[in-house]
Amino acid sequence: MNALTGYLRQAGTALRFLFLATLVLGVAYPLAVFGAAQVVAPYQANGSILKDDGGAPAASALIAQSAADDAGAQDLRWFHARPSAVKWDPASSSASNLGPNDSKLLDAVKANRSAVAGSEGISEADVPADAVTASASGLDPDISPDYARVQIPRVAAAHGLSPEAVRALVARHTSGGLEAFLGQPSVNVTALNLAVASAAQSGPQP
Repeated sequence: MNALTGYLRQAGTALRFLFLATLVLGVAYPLAVFGAAQVVAPYQANGSILKDDGGAPAASALIAQSAADDAGAQDLRWFHARPSAVKWDPASSSASNLGPNDSKLLDAVKANRSAVAGSEGISEADVPADAVTASASGLDPDISPDYARVQIPRVAAAHGLSPEAVRALVARHTSGGLEAFLGQPSVNVTALNLAVASAAQSGPQP
């Protein structure tokens, strides 16, 4: 009987600890973190959602949006992100896992360089490195300012906007300050394309 009593006492203690731990770690702590995030950084905590002119959610600033159709052809109206080994599918974020000397990777880089040079009307020597190489996630929305600049004439012509107006949009969406200091200046293509769409809806510019 004493052994049974001791066992029941230990079981009761374990159950009470489990209940307390569940309340603290499974309810109170997550709610505290969620609440703090909503106060300190609500934009980031809710997925860095970008909205269109009507205020409706349009995309996440953390994920590149594909500018290619089902056949893989790039839509020349928009700024293009880096190549993606997963075709910009958020459900399968991944790199190509090809080594730097792999012939498949080298062939892909060569093909990408030729395609970018042709679409942007520049020489292959002037194609930025990030225009032909995929990121580790396959979803990186950021490109270098150099890659953004070579796309300005094409995007401006496609939307009837002046190159100066599109250049100003690129400058507005180029990171700076602490963000650039910790890494390097970059342009968020997802946010930039939304800005281009908004500018185009306002009417053609000379």
